[in-house]
Amino acid sequence: MEIKPFKAFRFNGKIVGDTGSCIAPPYDVINSEQVDALYEKNQYNIVRISKGKTTPSDNEGNNQYTRAAEFLNDWIKKGVLKQDESESIYGYVQDFDAIGSHYTRSTFIALGKLEEFGKTVRPHETTLSKPKMDRLLLTRATAAQIGLIFLLYKDEAKVADKIIEKALKGKPLIDFVDEQDVRHRLFGIADRNDVAAIVKMMGSKSCVIADGHHRYETGLNYYKETGNPAAAHLMMAFANTENEGLVVLATHRLVNNLENFDPEKFIGSLKGNFELTAYNFDSSKTKNAAKQKMLSQMKDEYNKDKIAFGIYTGHDGFYVAVLKDKSVMEKLAPDKSPAWRSLDLAVLHKLILDKVLGLDEAKVTAGGNVEYVKDTPSAIDDSIAKADAGKVQVAILTNPPKMDQINAVADAGEKMPQKSTFFYPKVYTGLTINKL
Repeated sequence: MEIKPFKAFRFNGKIVGDTGSCIAPPYDVINSEQVDALYEKNQYNIVRISKGKTTPSDNEGNNQYTRAAEFLNDWIKKGVLKQDESESIYGYVQDFDAIGSHYTRSTFIALGKLEEFGKTVRPHETTLSKPKMDRLLLTRATAAQIGLIFLLYKDEAKVADKIIEKALKGKPLIDFVDEQDVRHRLFGIADRNDVAAIVKMMGSKSCVIADGHHRYETGLNYYKETGNPAAAHLMMAFANTENEGLVVLATHRLVNNLENFDPEKFIGSLKGNFELTAYNFDSSKTKNAAKQKMLSQMKDEYNKDKIAFGIYTGHDGFYVAVLKDKSVMEKLAPDKSPAWRSLDLAVLHKLILDKVLGLDEAKVTAGGNVEYVKDTPSAIDDSIAKADAGKVQVAILTNPPKMDQINAVADAGEKMPQKSTFFYPKVYTGLTINKL
């Protein structure tokens, strides 16, 4: 992939105070309550641009996108956002705890040349039209690249990783800890030799989009629409698959709005293709023990390379459903590769959502029936609570895909079911901005 350094616009601590309070998670993981909290956190928080509030009086001339442009231009004019003097590649380091261990993930931020999906850039998930239009409207209004696309490449020599490690010895441009106790540090890499080494290394690499499919396609659409030469490159964060801090977590499914849903009938219908193990409970104490047994079995099956799901309908027991025969997917998805058919979520969508619950791809894509829950520390308990409260009819808990599965599906030129991966932690928005 062709990449190049750039002069990023960054928050000016002399005006904003704590620059860390101006940074936010990506727009697609922020709910309305978090938007309010970020607005309160700092008057210059990037959320005002990346996911600004809407009002009942919004119209074509005054809306979240026009206000985003006003904020951006005003902040640049006042020096709130200041452009770096020299072209740089930016080392982005995140320190965090996940699945019982401590990790450090090193990425670098640069401008990557936009290309149609193919050998150089490969997607791994299906995209939706609504988020792409949202991001296109924002890009049209601001003429800027706000959020980062997160891409994976493979380099056993770890050229960029070693350069970032060297940069760690210097003073970071920004250093803050977010609400999930993830530490974010940004370092400028302006040395010509270091920049040239990273550019050369990436020249022969192909990449898989880990996160930001909608933003990548929006970048392509905006460039085709405007022909702006500056829009031919997109702001991206690159992570080496050889990096030990690359962690993939699960994305669970909560199902609702099903007509005439019968929990017992649903569980019974799974027995044809799945081995079911029930973990019953009769009190809050035994409920927690049953939940832990379910999660433990799911992990054991995952380590045995088996496909297993946790099932909960808000009644008196948890279930683990283990696929009996993987070959059943050959009949259900004959046009797909063996790599795609071996995905846990491919099995979930085909055998459970479609065949058992009647939610085919069109219904799932249309929305209204399936809620996607990223595996944050409270995700499973929150999902169980929703089922208990009757807010969802069934919670389906999943294991995360493995990196070799993600690469195999991308290599086959296919896409995983939507919301298949959760690369943790997210790359944050507002560390760097590329003005077009």
